[in-house]
Amino acid sequence: NKPSEDVFPDELVKFISHEKNPLFSGTGVDTWDEKIRERGYILKESDGYHMWYTGYREETKDEMKSLGYATSPDGIVWTRHPGNPIFTGGWVEDMMVIKHDSLYYMFAEGRNDIAHLLVSADKVNWTDHGSLRIKLTNGEPLTPGPYGTPTVYIEGDVWHLYYERNDLGIWHATSTDLKEWRNVQDEPVIEMGPEEYDRFGVALNQIIRHGDYYYGYYHGTPTEDWSDWNMNVAVSPDLNEWKKFSGNPILRENKSSGILIHDGAQYRLYTLHEQVQLHFPKK
Repeated sequence: NKPSEDVFPDELVKFISHEKNPLFSGTGVDTWDEKIRERGYILKESDGYHMWYTGYREETKDEMKSLGYATSPDGIVWTRHPGNPIFTGGWVEDMMVIKHDSLYYMFAEGRNDIAHLLVSADKVNWTDHGSLRIKLTNGEPLTPGPYGTPTVYIEGDVWHLYYERNDLGIWHATSTDLKEWRNVQDEPVIEMGPEEYDRFGVALNQIIRHGDYYYGYYHGTPTEDWSDWNMNVAVSPDLNEWKKFSGNPILRENKSSGILIHDGAQYRLYTLHEQVQLHFPKK
């Protein structure tokens, strides 16, 4: 049941940049969000688009990363929330948000790239539920060190978590209670390379289901100093065995932290690192 190349339809892998990019960026002046960085996240709901992002001051960039929120009727023109930053109880960076039943679950990096969970009923007020507890397949705790860029996909009663460790690979763990996660295997499910475009680092941003397969959108780097990142996609029949698209990268020019959103008519690809840019399917 290994997918072939024809399971990468053009609407999932071929994009052109919106002429009005960037749509959103740091203020560039002395505010808490003078700059923005890493994976922000966007959800489309019946009332429009909702975005969460990480802001920081350049001179204090190692001290705190705070959570901002913005909304848009069309996903193009964005308005910052007047109460920003909306969470000041700790470091929030590289987040993703998933709605399940009536609650919003945010999986984010905390300080030192340790993933944690925040929960909200209204998208604005968040409660931090602490660092994720991940165990190896044998039940032993995960070895010390970072586990960041948490990405979650829900299927049935099972929550699937993907995380990176120093961007050196993408691991897969599952949970049914959100209190404890267990590795599906103790080796990465998506490894760096051997191709040039992702040979020095990988991190997963999002998983979507399209047709019979799951698609993982991830960023990779061809540079040892991580000075350049690109956007890529891999496909899976089962959420654990992944095959990279032979046409990767799907976006170059230092575009990363990309997520795909269906706007009702077509998919859009947003990239959210350092500034928010929009990419429409290539017709």
